[in-house]
Amino acid sequence: MAAVFNAKIYEADSEFYNGEVVSLVVPASDGMYGILAHHRNVVLNIVPGQMHFEKPDGTVVNALISEGMLRVKNGEALILATSVIKPEDEEARRKKELKEEREEAQIQKKSMQEYKEAEVMLAKAIHGLKVNLHNHEDGKQL
Repeated sequence: MAAVFNAKIYEADSEFYNGEVVSLVVPASDGMYGILAHHRNVVLNIVPGQMHFEKPDGTVVNALISEGMLRVKNGEALILATSVIKPEDEEARRKKELKEEREEAQIQKKSMQEYKEAEVMLAKAIHGLKVNLHNHEDGKQL
């Protein structure tokens, strides 16, 4: 069995992962940066991109990560990032956003139709008032 180390991965408002890993790879300004057990202490900036880590059972977890930082200290990795999201969750989020945008567009379209209908009714009412006012000025009774 490959050597493992503990990794803690946090995004701005939650914990993404906390547990043992066999390897961890993050995007850095000069390329992808890999960590294995017994890595030397290091601090580096993470740039937006795709990261991945392998769990002891062989499962590989891929994630999209925003800017952040990685610290390896005494054999433990700590990642702090603005956001970390699994690609499938990102796709679901985008679909949800698209659905909400479509619904909003339908609401806006309906609101515009209602506005135009109200505008026509108001124009008719104003016209009727003008006709009545004109008739009244000509000496006719209302």
